[in-house]
Amino acid sequence: MNYRILITGASSGIGRDVALKLATKGHLVFGVGRNEGALKEMAAISSSFVPLVGDINDSTSRKALFSGVIKRTDGYGLDVLVNNAGFGHNGPVSEISEEDLRAQFETNVFSLMAMTQLFLPLMQSRRKGRIINISSIGGRVTFPLFGAYHATKYSVEALSDALRMELAPLGIKVILIEPGMIQTRFSERSYDISRRYEQDSEFGDMSKVNRTLFNLSNRLSVGPEHTSRAIEKAIHSIHPRARYVTPYRSYFILWCKWLLPSSLMDRIMARSVGLV
Repeated sequence: MNYRILITGASSGIGRDVALKLATKGHLVFGVGRNEGALKEMAAISSSFVPLVGDINDSTSRKALFSGVIKRTDGYGLDVLVNNAGFGHNGPVSEISEEDLRAQFETNVFSLMAMTQLFLPLMQSRRKGRIINISSIGGRVTFPLFGAYHATKYSVEALSDALRMELAPLGIKVILIEPGMIQTRFSERSYDISRRYEQDSEFGDMSKVNRTLFNLSNRLSVGPEHTSRAIEKAIHSIHPRARYVTPYRSYFILWCKWLLPSSLMDRIMARSVGLV
């Protein structure tokens, strides 16, 4: 069975990988992003991929995206919404500006909910549909220097849990995908942001800490196809799990959190990012 699927943040990373995989399998995939050139390249690869250029942080743009989907599907809407767009603000949470903190929540939380609420009514009327929210293992474990990002993912986890219970009687399934370290531009963007804190930080040589973080990410990360496979399972499974952790080795850090005292876990986390 082929579905009508919308994926935010589709022009790169996880979004691009899963969008092309689903489109080449015959699903009608709407890919949302701000990089028009990248989206056009994807449309050239598969005729089942529909590029939608827009900014999910802008209410007018969101409404235009919704109208585009409604027009292309003759009023049907979506079978599956994949809320993938997001970014990570890397830096000491005690030094982050109010503006940057609000921007982090605007993209990762508020826009995710706005997109969900746009497309939910049609799913509710049919008593069928799936909302797939891309969270992170960072929605269950907190790393130092990523507090702002983790705060948004904890929020996504809580909102998704509530939505899953509220929407189950209406036939709509809400699923969380929790990636670990994935090879995308996410790490590069986070590193670029973190360099703002290399001057006059209370945490000393932040440039050294940032290099440690960047090297650690490069060494441990895996390709986006791991997450794409989890998203496909969430779409096609008759009884999908509430959460999919990917890759499986990411469970290790979750087990550590469950088994180790917080004081020991804190020391391990601090040393892993070079914050000593």
